[in-house]
Amino acid sequence: MSASHSNGLITLPSNYSVDETLHRIEALLQDKGVALFAVIDHSGEAARAGLKMPNTKLLIFGSPKGGTPLMQAAPSVAIDLPLKALIAANPDGKVSLTYNDPAYLQSRHGFPAELVANLAGAIALLRQAVE
Repeated sequence: MSASHSNGLITLPSNYSVDETLHRIEALLQDKGVALFAVIDHSGEAARAGLKMPNTKLLIFGSPKGGTPLMQAAPSVAIDLPLKALIAANPDGKVSLTYNDPAYLQSRHGFPAELVANLAGAIALLRQAVE
């Protein structure tokens, strides 16, 4: 799997449709007891406004057990938590998954490097969902 890194974002190709990728992530999060707080259907909202865009959905998820220590160490990280994952089809129908690079979040907010591990489990689930 080839990941691209840009501006603190990691983008992975998905082997599945947007909706199947979403369902795979939802199932993995539920299995690990990670809360899915919201799913924002950007393309659905665009359609309701009479606009067209490729299928695009944003998931907002996290775990207080993992996130709270980060926010205690660096309160500004709360602007980037809970975690987010963007699932989007390009105009050719290829699907990708994009999320914030944990190392970028650590650099941006200055929390101790050892706390990056608090994000590793969730990131592993995202990677698993697109394989």
